[in-house]
Amino acid sequence: MASKAAVAAVDFTRLYTTLGLGKETIAALQVFRKRHGDAQRIHAQYTSQPTTVDLAHYRSVLRNTAIVDEAEKLLKDFKPVAYDVSAHIKTIETFEAKAIAKAKETAQKIDVELKDLQATLANIEEARPFEDLTISDFEDSHPRLTETVDTMVKKGKFSVPGYKEKFGDLSLV
Repeated sequence: MASKAAVAAVDFTRLYTTLGLGKETIAALQVFRKRHGDAQRIHAQYTSQPTTVDLAHYRSVLRNTAIVDEAEKLLKDFKPVAYDVSAHIKTIETFEAKAIAKAKETAQKIDVELKDLQATLANIEEARPFEDLTISDFEDSHPRLTETVDTMVKKGKFSVPGYKEKFGDLSLV
């Protein structure tokens, strides 16, 4: 009963999107959910069916009571077959181990990404406002930029390669 309440309480669509699970993990979870739902439906179907056989009714309806006697003997002698489910349990445990490993791997990736994002956010917060930057700040941070501009001025080249292709020609002439 508690498992039904737990399954009903889980919002799987939200789980898939918010945790950033991989495609393989999401597909495996969906297949597992489908198989679980099918198994529950089949179980409910069979438990709702009657399990007793009214042999007296068949004796009164059928002329050949020897068939009913044989069926009764078979029912009394019937022993259910015991299945070895250890292979299935091992498969489930393997799936569970893979799911846990994937979850840990995903958690580590998310932690690394969060640290990077926090570092980027801290860098943005500590940076000087754009209005306070000067040309000398750009020259100090990118000395190659100054060399490139000086070379272009010496050659009489006052256009940036690729600028017209990207932004168009803004000249009035």
